Amino acid sequence: MTDGRADVSRRGFLRTAAGATAASAAAGTATAQEETGTSGGGGGGGPPDFGGFLDGVGNFDGSVTDATGQDTATVEVGVEANGGAYGFGPAAIHVDNGATVQFEWTGNGGGHNVVSDGDGPLDSGSAVSSAGVNYEHTFEEDGIYPYVCVPHEGLGMKGAVVVGTDYPTQSSGGGGGGGSSGPPEVPNSAKTLGVATSFVMVATLGLAYFFIRYGGDYETPE
Repeated sequence: MTDGRADVSRRGFLRTAAGATAASAAAGTATAQEETGTSGGGGGGGPPDFGGFLDGVGNFDGSVTDATGQDTATVEVGVEANGGAYGFGPAAIHVDNGATVQFEWTGNGGGHNVVSDGDGPLDSGSAVSSAGVNYEHTFEEDGIYPYVCVPHEGLGMKGAVVVGTDYPTQSSGGGGGGGSSGPPEVPNSAKTLGVATSFVMVATLGLAYFFIRYGGDYETPE
């Protein structure tokens, strides 16, 4: 074979090798992205993390009532819990950002109110005992909003409103801003694919070097 034909053959081999390497890298990247996905807010990361706030609340079984998709949701004030009408029903509720929660007194258990635990927007004022919707609040920021009935806080009359999608979850270990912290974990399948892709790239480049260095008898197909 002439030098010219060998040169053409080598160029063809290099073009093929480069294309195969690029394709392998692109496939590996796409699959890894497919596997890991995009990390969203805490709502996709697991159950809300109340930080133990609702521990000991008699009518809280760990579940959160889903009221997302509704403009308004109702929480009853003065439901049966903790040995009397000293509970909120449900104790934990999840609503959309922009939704209004109406707190409806049952008229049982004496005077109640709704006040944020620590800093927060909820404050219905002094305790009242009359039945009906005596307080409501529209939530405009994602997060978890714990609250208490001040007169009966010692009896475990507590509740929480989970808002939106960006809130602390049990999988993220709680904390402030909500959502999962740190970079997303790469699945083992994506790691394995990355190793395989790297091997293919190295092997292809090694063959290309061998071909250039020692020549060959391969011709570019017509």
